[in-house]
Amino acid sequence: MKKQASCNTSPQCRKKILAIKDAMEILSGKWKFHILGTLLLNDKMRFMDLLREVDGIAAKMLSKELHDMEMNQLITRRVIDTKPVTVEYELTEYGRSVEPIINEIAGWGMLYRKGVVA
Repeated sequence: MKKQASCNTSPQCRKKILAIKDAMEILSGKWKFHILGTLLLNDKMRFMDLLREVDGIAAKMLSKELHDMEMNQLITRRVIDTKPVTVEYELTEYGRSVEPIINEIAGWGMLYRKGVVA
């Protein structure tokens, strides 16, 4: 006899799983946490500065990820009328709310690197 999953019957559990799914959809991918962490540490950044800081990312991918994060209200994009045109990115208050998650991931990563990789 198959055991029925408990989340199928509990509205509270379904709600929590849906929230996890939503968060993962917004934050998933190889680069988003790296970009968010870089912006947390540096406040406002220009596109080329981000491109230099986020090791290994291509300009096209950075542009796509920044656009996705802007659409999800994690960052704001500001065009500055200079020659050439300057574009600056900054975390929104909503984007800053991810800081505890990033700090936990960074802490776990340091423990992992110390215990397993070293």
